[in-house]
Amino acid sequence: MTTVKRQQLKYILSDFLMLEVGWFVFNVVRYLSLPGLSEVSFLSFYLDPVVQWGQIVVPAGMIGLYALSGTYNRSGTLYRSRLEEMFNTVVVSFVGMLGIFFAVLINDDIPERLDNYEILGVLFLCLALPTGLSRYWITTRTARKIKRGLYVVNTLVIGASADNESRLRRISRSSVRSGLRLAGCVDVDGACPGDSIAGLPVLRGRSVGELCSELGIGALVVLPSPQGVGRTAELIDNMYRHGLPIFVPADLYDLMAFRPRFSAVVSEPLVDITNANIPPSVANMKRASDAFLAGLALVALSPLMALIALAVRLDSPGPVLYRQVRVGRHKRLFKVNKFRSMCVDAEPDGPALSRPGDPRITRLGRVLRKYRLDELPQLWNVFVGDMSLVGPRPEREFFVEQILARRPSHTLIHQVRPGLTSWAVVKCGYACNIDEMIERSAYDLLYIENVSLGVDLKILFYTVNTIVTGKGI
Repeated sequence: MTTVKRQQLKYILSDFLMLEVGWFVFNVVRYLSLPGLSEVSFLSFYLDPVVQWGQIVVPAGMIGLYALSGTYNRSGTLYRSRLEEMFNTVVVSFVGMLGIFFAVLINDDIPERLDNYEILGVLFLCLALPTGLSRYWITTRTARKIKRGLYVVNTLVIGASADNESRLRRISRSSVRSGLRLAGCVDVDGACPGDSIAGLPVLRGRSVGELCSELGIGALVVLPSPQGVGRTAELIDNMYRHGLPIFVPADLYDLMAFRPRFSAVVSEPLVDITNANIPPSVANMKRASDAFLAGLALVALSPLMALIALAVRLDSPGPVLYRQVRVGRHKRLFKVNKFRSMCVDAEPDGPALSRPGDPRITRLGRVLRKYRLDELPQLWNVFVGDMSLVGPRPEREFFVEQILARRPSHTLIHQVRPGLTSWAVVKCGYACNIDEMIERSAYDLLYIENVSLGVDLKILFYTVNTIVTGKGI
């Protein structure tokens, strides 16, 4: 088990135990404050099945709220601000307090209205205080261990070259205090003739994936390639497939199109480009709402989807569904589902984008594309987590490579899940050539910088308008 996973488990178990203690204490106060329970022993009250279920359900529900708020996300497990931790505990405890009051306590026989506020105050303290104290202890202890070099993440540096030697020395000097242990530097461009650089071994002859497995790597740092920005962007793009946090030096940020988000690295700031600049709570709520709405839509639209499937089968020979490999979040490949709208074997000469009046599109396919009905099976991709309702549209590797060659910053769209619809599709429609795909890329990058539930709702609204008015191609 990695250091990060152990830390995640430690937070979850600690929170659950402290919430158990807090809820037990609250039940003691609740028993003493309710006049109707004076003739019943505390043991009888506490062993009541309803109270016993509450002892399990309430802490579990609070854990769910903390998870939704981003408390247990990987990106924030080791490097926590105690002030942010306190704020998170207070906010989630307040929300949980209100939910518990209206779901469980509203029917309690409290004689005076003032007692409601007193009970709420006690409940809030029972939820927040034990959890907050245990978290403060864990966070403080972790910070001390990081500074002493006891909590470290094995880190592989990509880009051994003479140009990067001074930068490597700065990173090495600050790496232990930051929680990074540099395991070596990979020479991917043949730019480092020696066997070591800045005190680190230069690694050659094996793929990054093999090195990550062999050395137990938990993070990657990509340094500028002497071959220029295009090659550096290619390296960054290739690193996403390993599913690890990726850091770049601050002076490489001209390649990036957005505000930097610095990690807790002493002396030498590194920018985490693995995840978009989205608060963990927003990212988790976005994923939860995606799964809920996609599941609801799959059930509600199942009769329509069944009719479309039958129509596709009758309209032209071939399968009902068309499955194609696309590039997803962190460059993971997945199969996207669509109702088939083209004839079978529509690409005999290799990948080709559709265009207005495309003869490959079937008669029914033109109607499906006009109203975007061919995309409905992708609701399953959203439900299982391959995609989101809103996000950059997923493309095939063949086209992604061409876009990256001309717009290196396009690699940043892999920080988020691809979407069923996108800002780019709403503004520009489907792309018919690489130039139009690059034009859409600007909207995708702009979306990543402005991700919020409000922006997603606006894009969904305009997408519905596009479907109703038939403005698709």
